[in-house]
Amino acid sequence: MTVTAEPPIADAAGSAAGSATAPPADLRADREVLASLAEAMATLDHPTKADVSRWAAAELAQFDRVAADRESGFALDDWRRCAERGVHGLMVPVADGGQGADLATTLLTLEGLGHGCRDNGLIYAITSQMLSTQVALAEFANPEQKERYLRPLLTADRIGAFAMTEPEAGSDAYSITARAVRTDDGYSISGHKTYITLASRCDFVIVFASTNPEVGRWGLSAFIVPMDTPGVERVGNREKMGMRTTPFGDIKLHDVEVPADALLGREGAGASIFNAVLEVERAFVFAPAIGVTERVLDESIAFSKAREQGGAPISTYQAVAHRLVEMKRRHETARLFLYRAALSVALGRDVATYAALAKLVASETGIEAALQSVEVHGARGYVSEYEVERNVRDAIGGLVYSGTSDIQRNIVARLLGVG
Repeated sequence: MTVTAEPPIADAAGSAAGSATAPPADLRADREVLASLAEAMATLDHPTKADVSRWAAAELAQFDRVAADRESGFALDDWRRCAERGVHGLMVPVADGGQGADLATTLLTLEGLGHGCRDNGLIYAITSQMLSTQVALAEFANPEQKERYLRPLLTADRIGAFAMTEPEAGSDAYSITARAVRTDDGYSISGHKTYITLASRCDFVIVFASTNPEVGRWGLSAFIVPMDTPGVERVGNREKMGMRTTPFGDIKLHDVEVPADALLGREGAGASIFNAVLEVERAFVFAPAIGVTERVLDESIAFSKAREQGGAPISTYQAVAHRLVEMKRRHETARLFLYRAALSVALGRDVATYAALAKLVASETGIEAALQSVEVHGARGYVSEYEVERNVRDAIGGLVYSGTSDIQRNIVARLLGVG
């Protein structure tokens, strides 16, 4: 894509030097992936991450964030700035208009955005579109669909949503009741999708519906549905505890007629599409949250050094120092699991296990770190104006989206042979 505001994000991986005894190309590629991810994991202040963090701190969320949180505002201008920077297209191949970045670059960028941007909801919304709608289109759309739907997402000319969840189908995703019935010209879709990220702002939505209910999950199909299609009802923006700047709502479909070319992939491939997306999302959706946790730690350390009680900075008191150490321990652990999941994705090994562990550890780490930050800040941590308590509310949603913590434990238990 053409980047107008900033140069494209630099690739974190270096090129491998050749040698007379070079291993096979696929093994060299594996080693390059391993090396770039290991360097990213081991370098907390990696230049790629640091550069993105500085940019985000200077360019994003330069408004009354307390008011935006209170009013559930959505920073569309910042969304577009991130697209101009190249963020939206990070994981999309160059041939499809994206950056074609490697995993290390992608994760470092997302960490940097979480660290630098104080609008947690904005970064989550971008990451959600990247890891769901865009992954589905990049992997399963035909060339015409990519041109019409994927490329405009990368330039922020359009916003896309991904709709699987229903009022009675949450953790049991495959119990959906939405139906798509064949017509002479395509399909007629009816159903109710709920708790959909970007629903109140999207221009189109990928809808999962059953084309053959008798065969259960194998009868699911995915459809690309423009929001201006007759019969599509957008049900407002839902208020929520945290992540209030992430648009969030319901979509109802009342006998929505779509052409045959609205089908994403083949008929009956919905479960495969959903699973492919969910594993990637589960593995990486918390990369920005890990950056947020690092920011929370940095701000807590800075405050504890500046705040004096009893004639000394509170950082010198063991109770406070130990709390900061615990935040550091949790942050480093979450980072390790994030990059371990990335290694699994890169090598195609044990993805389900490490994606679930990464999501589980990072989500619970975010809450614990945010709560400890409130304790370090005292009364300042409790009132809204200092923007400390908001991190707690924003983090709690992580226990639910992309699968609850209990579901992640169930996945790992099953893979261990004990569930």
